[in-house]
This record gives sequence, C-alpha cells and structure tokens, in this order.
Amino acid sequence: MTVTRRQTVFAGLDQPQAWPATRGRPQPKRLDASLDTLPGVGPTLRRRLAKLGLETVRDLLEHRPRRYEAAVPEVAIAALGGEDEVAIAGEVLNVNARRRGRLTIVTARISDGTATVGATWFNQPWLADQLRPGVHVRLRGKPGRYGFDVKSYDLGDGEATADFAPVYPAGEEISPQKLRALVAAALPRAGDYWDPLPAELRIRDNLPLKSDALVAIHRPEAEGEAERGRRRLAFEELLVLQLGIARRAAERERTLAQALGEPGELIVRYRKLLPFALTPYQEKAVREIDADLVRAVPMQRLLQGDVGSGKTVVALYALLRAVENGRQGALMAPTETLAEQHFLTVADLCFELGVTCALLTSASSKRERDAATGADVVVGTHALIQEGVELRDLAVAVVDEQHRFGVEQRKALTQGRVPHVLHMTATPIPRTLALTVYGDLAVSEIAKPPASRKPVVTSWIAEERSSEAYTRLTRLLREGRQAYVVCPLVEASDTTVARAAEAEAERLRGAELREFRVGCLHGRMKPGERRELMARFKARKLDVLVATTVIEVGVDVPNATVMIVQEADRFGLAQLHQLRGRVGRGAEQSYCLLVTRAREELTESARQRLQALVDTTDGFELAEVDLDLRGGGALLGTRQSGLSDLRFARIRFDRPLLERARAAAAELGLAPGPLQDEVDALFAGTDPDALA
Repeated sequence: MTVTRRQTVFAGLDQPQAWPATRGRPQPKRLDASLDTLPGVGPTLRRRLAKLGLETVRDLLEHRPRRYEAAVPEVAIAALGGEDEVAIAGEVLNVNARRRGRLTIVTARISDGTATVGATWFNQPWLADQLRPGVHVRLRGKPGRYGFDVKSYDLGDGEATADFAPVYPAGEEISPQKLRALVAAALPRAGDYWDPLPAELRIRDNLPLKSDALVAIHRPEAEGEAERGRRRLAFEELLVLQLGIARRAAERERTLAQALGEPGELIVRYRKLLPFALTPYQEKAVREIDADLVRAVPMQRLLQGDVGSGKTVVALYALLRAVENGRQGALMAPTETLAEQHFLTVADLCFELGVTCALLTSASSKRERDAATGADVVVGTHALIQEGVELRDLAVAVVDEQHRFGVEQRKALTQGRVPHVLHMTATPIPRTLALTVYGDLAVSEIAKPPASRKPVVTSWIAEERSSEAYTRLTRLLREGRQAYVVCPLVEASDTTVARAAEAEAERLRGAELREFRVGCLHGRMKPGERRELMARFKARKLDVLVATTVIEVGVDVPNATVMIVQEADRFGLAQLHQLRGRVGRGAEQSYCLLVTRAREELTESARQRLQALVDTTDGFELAEVDLDLRGGGALLGTRQSGLSDLRFARIRFDRPLLERARAAAAELGLAPGPLQDEVDALFAGTDPDALA
C-alpha cells in the first residue's frame, strides 16, 4: 500500500464527512512487526533503534518529530550557488548504487531543463529502486563539493514535505535523517491502525482518523497541519488515560474502610504540644485529610510539598487519627536513613502524647520486630512488608517518597487490609501532570515553607574557581555553622572521573578543611555507623559531612547552612533541588554552591538545569522546568512504566486538551468498545491503588 496525500485531511474541519476512509482493511498485527521487516534494517541498525525504544513498526510510526524544518526557496539548478539551504525539483536521468566498505552510496543525476546536478544519498540502498529514470523529485539541501548535498527529499507524488521535513529525536548512532528515511518506509502501514474513538465523538469534535493524523505529523504540508495531527493523537492518549483513571476511582468507591470520625482529644493535645502554629497550607491539608477519614471509602491522597515545608507534621496528624480510634498507623520510607530521620522526628512527640512508637528496618532484630508490630505508630522501610511482619491493626498508612517503591512493595503494605493511605512526596509534581496522572487521587499541596525559612542563596561556579567556594565555607565554619560536601560516588573508580566521597573527604582533611572535623557518609555504611555519624553531626561534633546522595531526603540539621555539590552537572534537576533542601532548615541564611566543569564543556540541558537552580528555590516552578527538559514521558515513568507511553501529549501545554478529554471520558463512562482494549493495555498488570 502506498501513502497518498489527501489534501482534505485537515481542510474544512467543519466537514468531517469530506475525509475519505483509509483504503484497504486495517491489519493491526502488521504494526507489531519487527523493524527488520523494513528495507535497509539489519541486525546492527535494529540494535541501535532498540536503544531509542524503537522495536516495532508501531514504535516508529508513533515516534513524534520534535520539530519541522522551515520552508526554503525553490531555485533552478542553473542558479545554484552560495551556502544557503534551498530546494530544487527535477527529473531523474540516471541512478547508480555502489558499496564502499560497509557504506552504501546512491547517486542520481537530476535535470530541471536549465542544467543538471548530481545528488548523493548515504546508507539508503532502497532508494536505488525508487529513483528510476523519469521519476520527478524535489530535493532540499545545499550545493556541495560533489554536487548537491541532499538533506531531505520527496519522490514524485507532489508532496512538499521537503519544506516541512520532520526532525526526529535521535541518538549518537542514528541521525535524524536516517530516522526520517525509516519512517518514510514505514508510513504506508499507517492505514493498519483501527481508530478506537467512537464515530460520534470524532464527528462531533471534528477529529480525523488516527491513520490520517499519523500521516499528517510525518508528512505535513504545513506546520499547522502537523500540530493538528499531534493534537488528535494526544487527545486519544489523554482520553484513554482519563478513562482508566475513572475506572480506578469507581473500583475504589466500591471498597470499604473504617471511617475514623471527627478529631478527638489526642489531636487537641498534639496541636498544643507542637512548638509552632501550623501554616495555612498545613491547615488546609489537615482539613482535606479529615474530610477523607470520616468517610468509609479508603483515603487515597497525595500530599506534596517542597523540601522543608512541613509534610511530616501533617503525616503524623494522619497517623494519630488512627491511634485515637484504637488502631494503628504506619509510615514507610524508601531508605533506612530517611526512616531513621522520620522516627527521630516523631518519636519524642509520640512519647509526650503517651503513644508508643517503634522503628522497623532490615537491621532490626527479631525481638525488635515483634515489639514494633504492636506499637501504635510504626516507622520503617520495606522491612514493614517482609514475610513474618504482621502489623496489629493498620488503619492509616503513609508512604513517603512513594515513587521510590515498586508497585508490589506498596501493594504488600495494604495486603489483606483496607487502610486509608496518604502518599507523600517532596519532589513537587507539575500541577498539570498531577491532574493528568494522579487524577484518581486527591492532591494536597503545602506550597510554601514556614515564613521563618529564608530562601537558599544558590551559585554556580566552574571547578577552577572551587577554591573560592572553600574560602567562603571556612569563613562560615569559623562562625559556628556546619556544611555538606556532596560527591557523585562512594569510592574512586578507574572508569570515571567523578569525585569519590571517601577520597574527597580524605583530601579535604589534609587540605582546605584541615582545621575542621570532617566525616564521610554513604549508603555502603552499616545502619548503626550511619546513625552514629549523623548523631555526631547533629550534635555539632563534626563540622563538615562529605556525603553521597544518601542525604538527599530526610536529613534535618538546622545548623547546617552550606552545601557544596561537586560535579553538579551529573545530577538531575529534581535531585539537585532535594539535595539543596538539606540546608536552609533553620532561621540562618544558607548557601548552596554548584561546582561543575567549564560551562562550554557542559551540554545545553545541563546548563539549563543548573541555571534553573540558581534562578529559583520554588520546587513547583522547578518541576515545570524539569517537565520541559525531560518531557512528560520521563516524569510519568516515575509512576509506572505504562504511563510513560504518552508520545503525543505535551503535558505542560495541553491543559485545554486534557480538560476536553476529561469531559469526554465523563460522557463515555467506563471505556466503551475498542477504547476498553486501549485502557486495558495502558493499565495492564497494575493495581488500582498502586502508585509508582
């Protein structure tokens, strides 16, 4: 089957009946064929494509261009000259294909009546069969040493895609031009898609067929046409997602949990015990949690707040609501360090309230485990869900940094029970993304930290100026402050130049920080050693803690006011923001210094990440930047792999399209007809209450 340009695909949007049906009966199974069924794809190229996540014809057809080449003037061959990119059109006079080692070179002589010129293509052997004498071509490129260097082309079907040639996300081993040629070879199979959207919905919303939309994004006659095609495909993705979310919500409404009633005397005493008043944002989150807990439907709420915003105080409130009803609360954290920090934070408060509190980690003895399972509040790691651990009567579960747990781990925490669950994260999720992916959850935000907290002053310097960072650091250390120095690795390696924590700690003890007490903390230490070292640092028996990202979350030392992050360009934006959140936790001004290679040696993405950290301390704003830099798929992947498949929706910019999909999902109900298969595929193997 050949792809024929339909001039009416997006013309006359008020007349959807003008779009002719795709010719031939769709054969969806052909879309799942391996890419080596396409001409020119051998084992090596197949492996390279797999690295980009492209393994089937469907993957290739759904690989969305990131942009399109702007239009260029068309000139006569006789007028070729200069270095500007232009287009030429003419007839193929002859064609030749030859091999030079592993390279296949196709050359053709092109004439437009004014002159002739040679044109060359590399590693596209199938073109030799298509560039037959007499075929009309339109080429885009520049005059070169050996004739006309072709950048993109059209073959005799009147299409003008050379003016709007798609530029695909590619890799070091595969060029955008190669991907463009492969998509062109796969495009005839676009007609094998069934369109899952109900005909009534397509007609009402003036939506083209899925196959036509795919042709439009790969072979547009104008950028506007490509964008309309993308929006059609994005709408389907968002609609399927919203239908799945609605299905989860319906399943949850059919499940019963114990209603915990209104807050009682224990909560009154807890509020009085706190040495500060809750912020307005914390109070709002508490009200929302209370509204959930008085219902018999199990709470599924996401509590998100920036670092240092006071989420743990709210989490303990929820746990105590279980305790005052004679039941049990559990807080599960992804690392022992974070679990220990949470325990230290809540244990004293629980003791004052007469509430038993226990810590349960993989380092706990059997006796400690047996005692912990009967405590009113249990704080722990994944050890909470290990075989042989039976929690007494779990009514409220708090899962901190929930994206760090696997689906099965979170599912095991509630196995055989129906507790109220509060998911907590210090990695702010962009608001539109939260609406999209966590639409089955109620979302509470603690948008601002307590007013007493000062924003952390952040600077970015090149490594050759790192001595300045230590000069500033020693001045603040002499004033009685403490500091962190963060390194990417634990110990030195022959395979990387990343600074190792142990080696850096040893170096600093004999160099810039020789007059200060320097400790080293990393994930390979035994839990007892880590606890002892953190206790010494918190008690001001150490001045500087050289650490890996084990301190990324949960570590709370108000007197630590300086952080130096070595080789900061190796960290992601969210991770850098989390690390920075370890300082600025007291009333004193705090500082974060990002040390990197020279700016000109960094990638554009790394420069954007670092500059964003310098420009703002607002985690929600940084989450939006991260969404721009990484794309919705990468961020969605932190929840569950199936949801990283949004290939056409641009989460940050498609809010109106999302609202439209939500409304359509409400009208359609629970996934009618072919949409049911799409929903099943997206949510395959997941639990309705499981977040990843």
